[in-house]
Amino acid sequence: MLPIAPGIAAWGLMTGVAMVTSGMSDFQACLMSLIVFAGSSQLAAIPLISAGAPMWVILATGLCVNLRFVVFSLHLRPYLMHLPRWRRMLTGYLTADLSYVMFVQRFPEPGGDAARLKAQEAYLAGNCCMNWVSWVGASLLGVVLSNVIPSAWGLDFAGILALIGITCSMTNTRLRRVAAGVAGAAAVAAYALPLKLNILVAIAAAVAVCLLLEPPPPADTQGASGEAA
Repeated sequence: MLPIAPGIAAWGLMTGVAMVTSGMSDFQACLMSLIVFAGSSQLAAIPLISAGAPMWVILATGLCVNLRFVVFSLHLRPYLMHLPRWRRMLTGYLTADLSYVMFVQRFPEPGGDAARLKAQEAYLAGNCCMNWVSWVGASLLGVVLSNVIPSAWGLDFAGILALIGITCSMTNTRLRRVAAGVAGAAAVAAYALPLKLNILVAIAAAVAVCLLLEPPPPADTQGASGEAA
């Protein structure tokens, strides 16, 4: 995670500045960085908060943007079920996009002996802690330096590059590439909608298309699932 930390920090610094310049107090911005800890959700919510959007729109946008963490959690469940509940909850809070992607690439299959389980825990904990320190530390620094850092530095572009890197690393199947293309096209087509509702439109369109295109499970798998039930 260390080579990626500067990009995460630049994105976090820009988000900290954006929260304060949008009208949030320093306390609110610091609290959001610590509690929400989700860059894409924060960046989606900030303009809505600044525009005085209804609470349901802000919450729905944050929920839709963060739905991917439900998938992450389901995938990580077999790796973590031997841990106490409080450690699973803490891991869920700390795990972000890149720490998840790097973990499943390093350990494609869950389980193993005690030494392998320990190695999985150590690798995930190390990546998550490095990611958290890079993001939260830079966000808090951005809050403190919000009136000093000029927009000409282009930190927002560094954040965009970080998002592009995450997206490209995860679009490794044909269906995922289709989902990314549909989401991007829908977001652009619905850009004129108020309150950043084009984000919700993009997510809904991508999910709908993927549900239509995803092949059904094999018949023997369905039968086995029925017998197990």
